[in-house]
Amino acid sequence: MKKNRTFAVLNFFFAIMNEDIKSIIKLESEAILGIPVTSAYEQAVDLICEQVNRRGGTLITSGMGKAGQIAMNIATTFSSTGTPAYFLHPSEAQHGDLGILRPNDVMLLISNSGKTRELLELMSLSRNLVADVKFIVITSKPDSPLAEAADICLLTGAPAEVCALGLTPTTSTTVMTVIGDILVVSVMKKINFTADDYAKRHHGGYLGEKSREQCLIAHP
Repeated sequence: MKKNRTFAVLNFFFAIMNEDIKSIIKLESEAILGIPVTSAYEQAVDLICEQVNRRGGTLITSGMGKAGQIAMNIATTFSSTGTPAYFLHPSEAQHGDLGILRPNDVMLLISNSGKTRELLELMSLSRNLVADVKFIVITSKPDSPLAEAADICLLTGAPAEVCALGLTPTTSTTVMTVIGDILVVSVMKKINFTADDYAKRHHGGYLGEKSREQCLIAHP
């Protein structure tokens, strides 16, 4: 009898947990579908291709906290797919690392609030070093200082966080990641990035092996 009650409680608990999981997936999926699709994406892709892929610049990404981790992921994904990119920590930038910035570079800044102090300072310091450096900003706030100072602004749609407190970056970082994927894939298509190109940059692991197999199929 006791075992039956225990199993009943566990089944009830798992049923509730499963519903919570389905709800989180649903809310995050809706947030992705709610990302505003505007001409700003075409402008951002054209800017990256022109400055980085044609003129030899670098895409420099930056952000603080969770947004910084997303920026780092975007930089490494761009680098492995034919567009040189580098993550610059906004605090380290103020201690000499800003010296990496050169003419023709493009800066991609990520801030949910659009008013991250370190990024605002980075924007100002960058323009002191390279006056005409271009900025792409990913944010949820179109009227924020970063959005207004950017050359191109990509909005997240300002989804509510699925965190029970409504505070922890969860849904916001999901849509930031998707926006980064949109930029990466769009640039790959525009520069005609191939499996051959991928294999040269990603030699190790499963993906390296798979890309080499695709090359052999394409060029037997």
